Amino acid sequence: MTKYKMYLLVCGGTGCRASASDSIVENLKQELETKGLQDEVQVLMTGCFGFCEKGPIVKVQPDNTFYTQVKPEDCAEIIEEHIVKGRKVNRLLYEDPENKKHIEDSKHMNFYKKQIRIALRNCGFIDPENVDEYIARDGYSALGKCLSELTPKDVVDQIKESGLRGRGGGGFPTGLKWEIAAKNEADQKYVVCNADEGDPGAFMDRSILEGDPHAVLEAMAICGYSMGATKGLIYIRAEYPLAIKRLKIALEQAREYGLLGTDILGTGFEFDIEIRYGAGAFVCGEETSLIHSMEGLRGEPTIKPPYPAEKGYLGKPTNVNNVETYANITAIINKGANWFNKIGTEKSKGTKVFALAGKINNVGLIEVPMGTTLREVIFEIGGGIKDGKKFKAVQTGGPSGGCLTEKHLDTPIDFDNLLAAGSMMGSGGMIVMDEDNCMVATAKFYLDFTVEESCGKCSPCRIGNKRLYELLDRITQGKAEMEDLQRLRNMCYVIKDTSLCGLGQTSPNPILSTLDNFWDEYVAHITDHKCPAGQCKDLMKYEVVEENCVGCTACARVCPVGAISGDKKQTHYIDPAICIKCGACEERCKFDAIIVK
Repeated sequence: MTKYKMYLLVCGGTGCRASASDSIVENLKQELETKGLQDEVQVLMTGCFGFCEKGPIVKVQPDNTFYTQVKPEDCAEIIEEHIVKGRKVNRLLYEDPENKKHIEDSKHMNFYKKQIRIALRNCGFIDPENVDEYIARDGYSALGKCLSELTPKDVVDQIKESGLRGRGGGGFPTGLKWEIAAKNEADQKYVVCNADEGDPGAFMDRSILEGDPHAVLEAMAICGYSMGATKGLIYIRAEYPLAIKRLKIALEQAREYGLLGTDILGTGFEFDIEIRYGAGAFVCGEETSLIHSMEGLRGEPTIKPPYPAEKGYLGKPTNVNNVETYANITAIINKGANWFNKIGTEKSKGTKVFALAGKINNVGLIEVPMGTTLREVIFEIGGGIKDGKKFKAVQTGGPSGGCLTEKHLDTPIDFDNLLAAGSMMGSGGMIVMDEDNCMVATAKFYLDFTVEESCGKCSPCRIGNKRLYELLDRITQGKAEMEDLQRLRNMCYVIKDTSLCGLGQTSPNPILSTLDNFWDEYVAHITDHKCPAGQCKDLMKYEVVEENCVGCTACARVCPVGAISGDKKQTHYIDPAICIKCGACEERCKFDAIIVK
């Protein structure tokens, strides 16, 4: 095998691929061939580096130089300057926004300083389509250790002692879940990976599968050994073509190497995995709905108990964990339960992966120890709010979570603290909002999503959420009464208490949290018929400031409905009955003559 002197690692996550990282790989290879360096320098496409805001990223090893926002046309300069002449391309280095200095090594960037990567340990470091690279980083050693040194009970005990809790949202102790499945006797058992990540703004599980698929396969095999299962199923939405492609490659390689199939590693253990596709139904993130979908039935939940660990897929004991949960398993087996147990808080051990999105400077994928505060995540790792705007709220837990405010910024992030604050961990979406976000409209957005995604099996969710949405719609139109706020709150509690599954039970959380934290904003919509953030179109009114208007007619020319009148060099007028509030006039005006009230 050729030993290369240098390596060029190119981010191959979905985001960077959308920004031409495929072309970057090809251009780098062509430049190396032109210079005759193809046998000395290797170009690899990896998984997500996490710093999506600055992608596409090219990392040079072994000197760890971190190039950001690379374009295909930059490849010739990288090869000529860095590889041939040994000089850094300064213009492509990350620039610290505080001191304006270039940073060469990612470990010195604020984005990475407080991160501890366990679930994401291999993402950005290996070619996810090459099992040899995974093996070179201790891949499949945990499975080998389990099969040769540990009994199934030993494995379950290690996971229990680690304190790992499910990362899919519920936070149920993983080891206990495995133990229950192990104790239920059956002629066939199943290990299921829930890869049906559907929260708006969430891309944690997808990135792990794209960047380190073997970590999930190995963990599923370990789970199968611990509970006596021989079959595994990965339920993934068909909307994730890159993750599916890399999973298929990983499965073929694992079978070829004898790491899946019969007589694994010569121990007599048998375990294999199949992929099952979902059609993108959010409710199928709930484990009983997911199981029914895999069985070819409607993706609807059932009352628990019995739990899947007792009676799951095809009526057999089934363990269901999500991608991130499995991604922690091999590190726990290799490094020990005590190592993992020392990271995090008393009741929430280890790290958590979050997808940072919204009005934040450093959009990306991060992994931080449990107990890291929201302030650290948003203002240190996330780099603060875009365009110097004021922080207003952060939504954690997706449609099932709540909106937290400035008073919650010093809250340590873990399962219990977020619940106490009126939100939840969820699968790890974290959407940041600034002063321009209307919190009533935010709650309405999440309710709209929930209404669309409800399976319709139970009436509290099917009908109740629709009524909640209608109330919110009335409020954003300025047509509601103060009594509607009490109706809104009462209905939220009824739906939480009577819905069949977690989708309905948590769907009112965005409303309740915004009612608690932004009451004045709701009142302003109702009593003043005004949206303080200026986001609700029905309550917006465009007006011309007479003293600023010079009669240039630019606004009238751009208005799509002819709502603006006035002669040239004379003050113009906007007819509110005709205006559709598209904002085109405000954007076109160069004299600040158009304002929104």
